[in-house]
Amino acid sequence: MNIQDLAISIGGKIFGNDLFFKNQNFTGVFTLLNDSNKGDIVIRHWINAKGVEIAASKNIACLITQNPKDGAIKKAVELNFPLIVTDKIELANAYALNWTVNKFSPDSTNVVITGTNGKSTTSHLIYHILNNAGFHVFTNTDSESEFNTLIDPMVSKLISDEVNLNGKLDYLVIEVSEVQGWLGNLMKNHASLMSGAIKPSVGVITNIAMDHIGLVNSIEDVFNEISEVPKAIGDGVTILNYDDELVRKLSAENPFYWSMQDKSLDLYYDDGIYYDSKLIIEKADLPFDSNHFIQNILSAIGACINLDLDLDKIIGGVKSYKALNRRFSKLNEKPLIIDDFAHNPDGIKNTIRETIKLLNDNQKLFVVCSIRGSRGIEINKLNVEALVEVLNNDIELILSSSNDVVDDLNYVSDEEREVFFEVLNKNNVEYTHFDNLYDCLYETYNSAYSEDIILLIGAQGMDPAESLLKKIL
Repeated sequence: MNIQDLAISIGGKIFGNDLFFKNQNFTGVFTLLNDSNKGDIVIRHWINAKGVEIAASKNIACLITQNPKDGAIKKAVELNFPLIVTDKIELANAYALNWTVNKFSPDSTNVVITGTNGKSTTSHLIYHILNNAGFHVFTNTDSESEFNTLIDPMVSKLISDEVNLNGKLDYLVIEVSEVQGWLGNLMKNHASLMSGAIKPSVGVITNIAMDHIGLVNSIEDVFNEISEVPKAIGDGVTILNYDDELVRKLSAENPFYWSMQDKSLDLYYDDGIYYDSKLIIEKADLPFDSNHFIQNILSAIGACINLDLDLDKIIGGVKSYKALNRRFSKLNEKPLIIDDFAHNPDGIKNTIRETIKLLNDNQKLFVVCSIRGSRGIEINKLNVEALVEVLNNDIELILSSSNDVVDDLNYVSDEEREVFFEVLNKNNVEYTHFDNLYDCLYETYNSAYSEDIILLIGAQGMDPAESLLKKIL
C-alpha cells in the first residue's frame, strides 16, 4: 500500500508529507492512537494539533480523520507528518476492515450478523457453536455490544492482534449495527458497507424494527438501510426471519428462511427445533425457552447449517451455550431478579411478556426501567409507549435516571425524563422514579417478597445493576 492509493480509496486529501511518515513501512495494522505503534495507521473521527504531535512522536505511518480541529492541519504541515482528511470516516474504517481481513485472515470463512434485535446473542451463539466444534473463531460481540458499531478501527485492531497472538483464524463472526451515525448524522448504508468489507459467505438478518431514532425516523428508513445488506452478501447465503414481514420483503440472491409459524420451511420451531422435518433439539434442551431468544437460536442454527457444519456439532453447541450478560440473565433466586438489555420498543415488549409468563398467582412483578440518556425524546417516547402497551395493574413500574452511574454521553436530560412521565400520566400508569440507580435497586429489592420477580431492563443506565446489586444483596 502507498499513501496516495490509500487517500484515493477513501476519498481523502493528504496534508503534510505525501509519503508515510519518515518513510515508515506500514505494519498492516489499523488501530487507535493510544494503542498505536511505529508504522501503524491510526483512524480517528477528529484530531487536534496535540493529537498530531502525539502521532508524530510515536512514528506511526499516517493518521486519518474526518474532523481536523484546532490547528491539526497546520501542525501536520509543520511536522511534515501525513494527515489524510476524508469527508466520510466510515469509508476509512471499511477500508481498514477489508484490508485487515485480506492480510491477516485471507482464508477464513466469514459471517456477518445485523438487524435491530438479537444481533449479539445470535453472533455469540454462532461463535460458541464454532468454537465448541474446535475451530479458531473471532467475534466482535461482547456483553455490552461495545465493538459492533465499527465506527472506529477497533475490530480491525482486534483481528490483527488475535492472529498475531494465536495464529490463523478459521472463522470471523462479525456483528454489524444495522443503523449507525456520528454526532446525529446518519452514516448511510453503514451495515452494507461494513458487510461488504467482510466478504461474508453467510449473512444473518434477525429482524427490522425501530431503534436509533434521530438517525432514522421511520421504519421505512430502517428498512432502506438493511435492504442494502443482502446486496453486500451477494452470492453468499442470507439467513432470514420469515416471520418478520419486512424481512420477507428483502431481496437476497440465496435466501435461507426459518420460522416459528410456518412448518413448511426446512428450519422451524414447534415445541422444539426441527430441520428437514426431523426434531433435532427438544425444547427442554434449549438454553432459552422465550420466543425472542428461540428466534436467535434459529438464526444461529441456520447460519451454521449453511456453513456446512456437522449437525451433531451444531446441536452440541446449542445445548452447551451459556448466555451473554444482560440477556435475560438471572442475578438472584429469591426474589428472582432477571436482567435484560431491552432498550428499544420491541425488546421491551418481548422481555416483559416473557417475564409475565413466569408469574404464578402469589407472585408480583416489579419492572425496573432505566430511561435512555442522551438518545433523544423520540426513542424514549416509543420506549415508554411500549411499556404502557404491555404493563397491567398488577405490575409495579420503577424508573431510574441512573445519574450516579452514567457518564456525560448517557446522561438523562430533563426532556427525556419528562416524556416518560407525560406518557405514563396520560395513560394513568402509576410509577416511582429515582434519580440514582443504587437507590432505585435498593428500594425495589426491599419492597419485594422472596417469591416476587424483579425485571431490570434498559441500556447503559442499567449496565452497572449487577455490581450494585452485589453490594445490596
